[in-house]
Amino acid sequence: MICALGAAVCFGTASVLQAMAARAAEPGTGSGVDTALLLRALRQWRYLAGLGLDGAGFVLQIIALRHLPIYAVGAALAASLAVTAVVAARLLRVRLSGTEWGAVAVVSAGLVMLGLASGEEGSGKGSLALKLGLLAVAGLVLVVGAVAGGLPDRSRALALGLAAGTGFGVVEVAVRLIDDISLSALSNPALYALLLGGGSAFLLLTSALQRGSVTTATAGMVLGETIGPAAVGVAWLGDRTREGLTWLAVTGFVVAVAGALALARFGEPPSDPAPTEPDPSPPGA
Repeated sequence: MICALGAAVCFGTASVLQAMAARAAEPGTGSGVDTALLLRALRQWRYLAGLGLDGAGFVLQIIALRHLPIYAVGAALAASLAVTAVVAARLLRVRLSGTEWGAVAVVSAGLVMLGLASGEEGSGKGSLALKLGLLAVAGLVLVVGAVAGGLPDRSRALALGLAAGTGFGVVEVAVRLIDDISLSALSNPALYALLLGGGSAFLLLTSALQRGSVTTATAGMVLGETIGPAAVGVAWLGDRTREGLTWLAVTGFVVAVAGALALARFGEPPSDPAPTEPDPSPPGA
C-alpha cells in the first residue's frame, strides 16, 4: 500500500508538471491524438521532470500490483487527484477551499478502509480470451481518442481523460497477466496490451491537459483506471478481501473514488472575470 500511495504522489505531481508544459507548447491541429504535441512538450524541462516521476510511479505501481488486489491499487492511485489539486494550488496558484480539503480527507479515509480490508492479490492467471480482449480494449482507446478530438474543450478533456484512464487500467490488468519478463512473454498478448494501452493513455492524457482543466481530465482518468480494472480483478483474477471485511473494502473503494471525483468537481482554477462593458449613458443620467 505504501508503494501504491507513493505511485499516486508521483503521478499526481507529474500531471500538473505535464499540464504546465503542454499548455506552454504551441497549439497543434486540435486533434484528439496530437502526436506532434508530445514532441513539442518534450522540449520543456517540466515535461521531462513529469516523465521521470511517471517512471518512478510506474515501478511503484508494479510492485503494488504484485502484492495487492487491483481494486486496492486502483483506489490508491485515485488519490493522485488529491495530489494534483494540492500541487496545482502551489504551482498554478489555485486556492483550495475547505470543501476541497474535506475531499482530501474523504479520499484518505477511503484508503484507510481499503488498507484494513484488502487481502492478497488473487491467484488467477487469466485466460487467453481475457488477454486478447485486453489487447482489443487497448486498440479501442486510440479510436475513442480520435473521435473525442471534435468535442468542445471541457467535454474533450473529460473524454480524453476517461480514455486515458482506460488505457492505464489496461496496464494494471496486464501487469497481473504477465508471469515474468522473458522471451516467453513475447507470445503473451497482455504484453502488447500493456505497451499499446500505456502509450495510448499517455498520448491522450497529454492532449487532454493542453486545452482542458487539469482536474477534469484527471477525474475522467480516475474513473477509467479504477472501476473496470477492479471488476476484472474480482471476476476473473480471484481478488478477494480479508475474511468478513468485504463490506469495508467496498465502502472504502466507493468513498475513495467519490472523494476524488468531488475534489475534481470543486478543484477548478478560478476563471478570469469577464470584461465589463462601458456604460454608454452620460454622466449623471
